[in-house]
Amino acid sequence: MNKTVRVALVALLCVGAAACSKKQEVKPQPAPEQAAPAQAPVSDGKYTPADLDTDACLRQRVVYFDFDKTEIKPEFQQIMACHAKYLQDRPTSHIRLEGNADERGSREYNLGLGERRGNAVSDALQANGGSASQLEVISYGKEKPVCREHNEDCWSKNRRVEIVYTAQ
Repeated sequence: MNKTVRVALVALLCVGAAACSKKQEVKPQPAPEQAAPAQAPVSDGKYTPADLDTDACLRQRVVYFDFDKTEIKPEFQQIMACHAKYLQDRPTSHIRLEGNADERGSREYNLGLGERRGNAVSDALQANGGSASQLEVISYGKEKPVCREHNEDCWSKNRRVEIVYTAQ
């Protein structure tokens, strides 16, 4: 080969090698813009009327009592707190507390017992922040049983206060 051709070949190889050895800068492509995910409205932690049907605590609206007692059992304290918070969050809401008793005892005694039980629930709601103006107590005594059998299991279901929302 002639010298000129060799020089030209070497030059081409060097230029080619130099071009190959250079790192090509790859500019990162900007990510396609994505719409921000829709965010749910920030909850302020307050109950809404829909929570009466969806919140597990607020759906519990019966407080049961031991025989001839008006003290609220410890297992119902959380329910009292939930309903009291609802009353605080919803100042226009109103609750009727319906006191009941089992069939044992006179009509008058059971009406009084139902009222004392309703008042005990009212006091617990107020102690947890509920307002007395939102509460109404009524006693049905033994007039509205949920169970009509004559045994302890049935009687225990009738010794109760039902929480009824009259305004949500």
